[in-house]
Amino acid sequence: MTARNTILIVVADGAHARFVQPAENRALHTIESFDALSARQRTSDLGDDAPGATYHTGSTARHALAPRHDRHRLEMDAFSQFVARQINEWDHAYDRLLVIAPAHRNAEIVSHLKPESRTKIIGIIDKDLTGVPDDALGDHIDHVI
Repeated sequence: MTARNTILIVVADGAHARFVQPAENRALHTIESFDALSARQRTSDLGDDAPGATYHTGSTARHALAPRHDRHRLEMDAFSQFVARQINEWDHAYDRLLVIAPAHRNAEIVSHLKPESRTKIIGIIDKDLTGVPDDALGDHIDHVI
């Protein structure tokens, strides 16, 4: 695909993402969407059992150990990296990029973009708008485009 003075709007969170572009009539339309397979799974289904337990010296009481890593957070980070890879692969389909995601997701996505993709960023909006339909998205981005 060749760039045609087009904009790619990425709306994401830790489990869902969609690529939105304006049509000829300036109406916004989702052209691709992604969902993390692990978004709705329980932590135990992601590979972790209940936290281990330990005894205190001189006591028979057992105390749970806190896990070192939150599997859901690791899965959300992996999904954000996946979204960045998709943006990089679409690099020739747009020449302006707007990224909309919660702040920590934006940081993760942008940090994994190629320099060519990063230079096309015209704005970053730190909000979770994944639940906002395409036809209402314009109200949130008019000040950027």
